[in-house]
Amino acid sequence: MSLNRITKALLIVAVLIVAVVWLNSRSFSQSAKPAELKAAAARSVAQPENFNPADYVGSEACKDCHEDQFKAYSKTTHAHLSAMSSWKGKVTGCESCHGPGKAHIEEGDPAKIISFKNKSSKETAETCLACHAGKEERNNFRRGEHWRNDIGCTDCHSPHSEKIGQNPAASNTLVTTANAEKPGFSTIRMLKANDPQLCISCHGEVKPEFTSPFHHKVLEGMMRCSDCHNPHGGFELKQTRLATGADATCIKCHADKQGPFTYEHAPVKTEGCTACHTPHGSSNNRLLRFSAVNQLCLTCHSVAHDVGAQEPAGPQHNQNAQYGNCTACHVKIHGSRTSPVFFR
Repeated sequence: MSLNRITKALLIVAVLIVAVVWLNSRSFSQSAKPAELKAAAARSVAQPENFNPADYVGSEACKDCHEDQFKAYSKTTHAHLSAMSSWKGKVTGCESCHGPGKAHIEEGDPAKIISFKNKSSKETAETCLACHAGKEERNNFRRGEHWRNDIGCTDCHSPHSEKIGQNPAASNTLVTTANAEKPGFSTIRMLKANDPQLCISCHGEVKPEFTSPFHHKVLEGMMRCSDCHNPHGGFELKQTRLATGADATCIKCHADKQGPFTYEHAPVKTEGCTACHTPHGSSNNRLLRFSAVNQLCLTCHSVAHDVGAQEPAGPQHNQNAQYGNCTACHVKIHGSRTSPVFFR
């Protein structure tokens, strides 16, 4: 009998060892893949396997043939990296992305330089991530929606040039000086167009919501799409910023709704703000999903017994129009520190 127990114990231990080894090998291969991609990009971009410092001739050598590109590039942030102490001893300028230019200049052969004309969006993005990975803003790009849909860095950013010249406000609706830019013009992050114009060029389905009677002031220039969403990827639904819950992005501005409260309104904590509000815009006041407040409340607090959440205590509620605003009495509907029915 004891022999059988020993045999069973040994079998269980063996199975556990095999499982641990398999899981470790799998996690190692998955974690190694992005590292391998990053290393490959770094080798193919700045320091290939046959790296020779003498093969790098500097950006000034590119000016003779690519004068227009050089003039535009010289005004970008990338062109100023060589003057920064943190980049001392590193490859900067044109050759940091296109590789060493000595052979290309001597022979005039386009094949002797790295070109991105025929590269995929993912290959181009790997080149950018060789330098731009490692920060929270872009660490999740490879798990983001843009990566999965073959949207690369250069689809939104222009590494060679920034818009220059006059930039007066194009509309009186652009109410802030920081964002009073004409459409298609951007002075930040080397974007090809202004945010949100750039985002709406692909996400056209949200534009009607921003033109609704009640909406977040994005088209007016008071907010940007990137204030709430991280275009470089994230863990939350729709790549919303922060990683502490579905309502974290909203709480960043609407801090009075955060709590903690002694009496929590369950949907706020379980489903987030979008259980009651449409975030981009709505025809209803306060961006509510229903025009009448009682209609919204009754989606959970049904008048039918045993349907939805528990009915409010007390006498039967009158659903006539003059009594239909539930929040006239339940004023602290997001949560209360004193009233279990959110009266105060």
